[in-house]
Amino acid sequence: MKTKKHQTVLLWIGLILAALFCGLPVLWLVSCSFKANANIFAYPPKLIDESFSFDAYKAVLSDPEKIRFFINSYGIAAIVVCCTLVVALLAAYSFSRFNFPGKKTINTIIIGVQAIPPITLLIPYLVLMVTIGFYNTYLALVLTYVCFTLPYAILMLTGYMNTMPKELDEAVMIDGGSRFRALWGVLVPSCVPGLVSVGLYTFIQCWNEYLYALTLTRTNDMRTVPIGIASLMGQYAFEWNQIIAMSVFGSLPVIVIALFFQKYFISGMTAGAVKV
Repeated sequence: MKTKKHQTVLLWIGLILAALFCGLPVLWLVSCSFKANANIFAYPPKLIDESFSFDAYKAVLSDPEKIRFFINSYGIAAIVVCCTLVVALLAAYSFSRFNFPGKKTINTIIIGVQAIPPITLLIPYLVLMVTIGFYNTYLALVLTYVCFTLPYAILMLTGYMNTMPKELDEAVMIDGGSRFRALWGVLVPSCVPGLVSVGLYTFIQCWNEYLYALTLTRTNDMRTVPIGIASLMGQYAFEWNQIIAMSVFGSLPVIVIALFFQKYFISGMTAGAVKV
């Protein structure tokens, strides 16, 4: 009995330490966003000091260029999520329900593409986008991000659909329905956890991506939040409080989405890992 109590106490101590380890940097980040730029590195450090104000947030929200960074990030991420889910859903249904020549080969290629480091493809993508005239456009980022998120999405959704009995499709077709009706009317509602898991992964990938957003765009009206944050780092001075304020704003969407869809995300990840 004592051993069990000791284990519970140690478990709680470990959880509290882990929460502090993860939470204190976030708390300090938020605290610094309310400080004057000159007081962020003051010693001794204070969580709240006399310079407390909302000036950094006002500077971010009153600047149309910074607002444009957020609009770009939201728009690009939303389009990429929709495109990735639709294409991956159709591909996953094909891999899960049909046997066709080259199926194993295509699966191997998808897995291989997922294993390629994105940085190695930077120059080829840049040359491609310049050649076809998509450089410095939203379409360049959308197409690039879809290419990077599709392999994982197809693998995840294929694994998720493999856990669903084929009798569901057959029952719909016996009633006179088509394959598309079986997919959109029966399987898609049952795949909500998997779709949410893939959608959240895709959104985070797009929202946080920096290298391609910097390389494939030239003007600030086409760039995203990570580039906007980096643009506040000048040659001789850094606007630390505005950088941190933008970082807080940039973190909020991912945190909110993760909190609201955490249940679906975990169940989607575990179910999709059962059978591929």
